[in-house]
Amino acid sequence: MTPMQPQDLNKAAERGEPSHVWRAGQERRLKMIMAAAGERLKGRILVDGCGVGAYLGKLSEPDNFTVGLDIEFPRTVDAKEAANRVVCAAGEFLPFSSGQYDLVLNHEVLEHVQDDHQAIREMVRVLKPGGRLVLFCPNRGYPFETHGIYWRGKYSFGNKLFVNYLPRRWRDSLAPHVRVYSRHDLENLFSGLPVKAVTRTVVFGAYDNIIARFGGAGKILRCVLQFLEKTPLKSLGLSHFWVVEKTTAPEK
Repeated sequence: MTPMQPQDLNKAAERGEPSHVWRAGQERRLKMIMAAAGERLKGRILVDGCGVGAYLGKLSEPDNFTVGLDIEFPRTVDAKEAANRVVCAAGEFLPFSSGQYDLVLNHEVLEHVQDDHQAIREMVRVLKPGGRLVLFCPNRGYPFETHGIYWRGKYSFGNKLFVNYLPRRWRDSLAPHVRVYSRHDLENLFSGLPVKAVTRTVVFGAYDNIIARFGGAGKILRCVLQFLEKTPLKSLGLSHFWVVEKTTAPEK
């Protein structure tokens, strides 16, 4: 793999680095998405922040209508290999009429948008009554900031221990390029919107890189951490996994 150049690092920091390889972690999350969606998988689906199309391709089926959207044009070009219907646009201004979609997926994208309140409102707006939004986003309780930090004017890529535990002002000065969310933060984002909560939990990762390096020891670590999802220690997990359902008629 070609090493990232400085401009590539900055772009990855600002927009996130999309999944290029399908592994156990993605497969596990796909099953969670499909279980949350249920019969909506046969309807109209929007993958908001589709990246290069990893989940878009898995959700696109002959018996549904699936659309991918991303703000980065080169990514939409790549995503068209996974599905024909791909749009380049910002999540804060979805180019769709209200009440169009049965399912909206936003997978580790919300933390990168300019205005997360507006992005959430837009996703809810385009849902049909009874439609669901499936959301994954970073958990502030996770011990590592996975998007790197800026230190003395330079971006430092990789996992940074305890950054997310700092006071918000300090944490945001080190990682101004990406948000991190507590449960309360997410509750505020959905406050006042016509939705009801279906699932609100926290999940750990699949740690495929660790398993590739350490084999059986990595698999044990994954089993232990994913077991913690059934305990109060899930608050230390990698990502929030929320499913909300729209409760009212579409906006005019």
